[in-house]
Amino acid sequence: MKIPGPDHPITITPAGRRWRARYQGHVIADTGDALVLQEASYPPVIYFPREDVSMAFLARTAHATHCPYKGDAAYYTLQMDGHFAENAIWTYEEPYPAMAEIAGRLAFYTNKVEVYAPDDAETVIPQPTEAADVETTPSVDDVVLHTDSGSGASQREHWPANVSMPREDGGSR
Repeated sequence: MKIPGPDHPITITPAGRRWRARYQGHVIADTGDALVLQEASYPPVIYFPREDVSMAFLARTAHATHCPYKGDAAYYTLQMDGHFAENAIWTYEEPYPAMAEIAGRLAFYTNKVEVYAPDDAETVIPQPTEAADVETTPSVDDVVLHTDSGSGASQREHWPANVSMPREDGGSR
């Protein structure tokens, strides 16, 4: 076990903003409680709390690695819409004491899963299937923000109704 120091610094800080992970057009992680791990000269890594990740799409694998500073990492493969991202997610379930803050959190390989900080000025709009869908397809970010925040209420105002009256047969179109 090695301890981070001046020759190999590692810092863990609260992200201070919302972070998401998206795979195959689906937001699979969304949190306001991310941690940023900055290790030496490597790119920063965002660690998500497990409870803010859609674990139903992940399958634990036998793959494992060892870091002399963090400990033993376990891996998950992500499967969605018939696509696989093998060993795309890792976790340190019992990291060394200096890295205790990341225990049980999940991180994503950014060459396999898009990890991003959404903001209102830059929403990501999925590619529509028809030209007419451009105006009516809400962005992935808008859909997520209209879901329950855990308080029992939407995170934003409700959208206006897309029909004024149901059809006589009970349908809405």
